[in-house]
Amino acid sequence: MKKKIYILIILAVFSSLSLTNPIQTAFAEKKPVPNYAKWGVLAMKETQKRYPMADIKDYQHIWREDKKNGTTIERFKLWLKQDNKEFGLYVTFTFDTKTEELKDILFVETPS
Repeated sequence: MKKKIYILIILAVFSSLSLTNPIQTAFAEKKPVPNYAKWGVLAMKETQKRYPMADIKDYQHIWREDKKNGTTIERFKLWLKQDNKEFGLYVTFTFDTKTEELKDILFVETPS
């Protein structure tokens, strides 16, 4: 009888954690969200606006630079596919370091 109760409790706990893979979810590490995550999301949104027919295949945070004048530059590279063409796109944000007010967005296409 005790075995059945323990099994039911374990199943209930795991099923409440995740329907897709309860064991993996139960033991997964919580990783901190990187500082650039918000800008990465914005890079994808702005790219989708500029290239509405393209699929974003991947993206990578390239670098961040804090300038002495109180601005920060954040750069990403995205890989896009539109029709039969695949190409890279650098997206660079310039923003106020303290307020995070966006000052400029620069898009530069690359062959890949």
